[in-house]
Amino acid sequence: MSEPVILMDNVRKIYSMGEQEVHALRGISFSVEQGEFMSIMGPSGSGKSTCMNMIGCLDRPTSGIVKIGGRETAKMTEKELAELRNKTIGFVFQQYHLLPTMTVLENVMVPLRYQGIERILRRDMALEALEKVGLSDRINHLPNELSGGQKQRVAIARATVTKPAIILADEPTGALDSSTGKAVLELFGEINSTGTTIVIVTHDPGIGASTKRCIRILDGQIQEDKIC
Repeated sequence: MSEPVILMDNVRKIYSMGEQEVHALRGISFSVEQGEFMSIMGPSGSGKSTCMNMIGCLDRPTSGIVKIGGRETAKMTEKELAELRNKTIGFVFQQYHLLPTMTVLENVMVPLRYQGIERILRRDMALEALEKVGLSDRINHLPNELSGGQKQRVAIARATVTKPAIILADEPTGALDSSTGKAVLELFGEINSTGTTIVIVTHDPGIGASTKRCIRILDGQIQEDKIC
């Protein structure tokens, strides 16, 4: 049996705030197989964002084991973590994080530049990614010329252009109206159907119900892990 693409084993995270300790994660354990479509749910302060940061290699555990793509993140250098993020994980955020002075096409090409791919190939790969999200006719537009839904589709194209094993989405429909949000979730479903693992971090039960598996976190502990 192949190794899980995400593994968290008894993960604890403690933040020091002055003399006070905040226990953000209290011994969380779960694994995610390649190709799963799942959500991590919980209210503000539940620990879901800390959990996301562990999966995204943006933070290290205080104790326990986090493995992404079979590699233990606590044993990696910052350079190795950056490389793992760039090649293995695509990020989608609520506020899009598009570069305002770059065109749609240039925004999608950014992750490829960090991989050292030559410009002609970067352009072809970015065009392909934008075609898949239905934005071939917007490649020369700036982000401020797009609707919220279009911006999120650009963000998804940027996240998928490197063909990562994992897409990690943080409240990806939070800034969208319900119909546009539904369309974005359907797009995630299409991406998942090609074998990409999708993890959506959200407080919205409706989004959780749209994924195939849902983990609920409260006070830094898993309350429920079920197939939806």
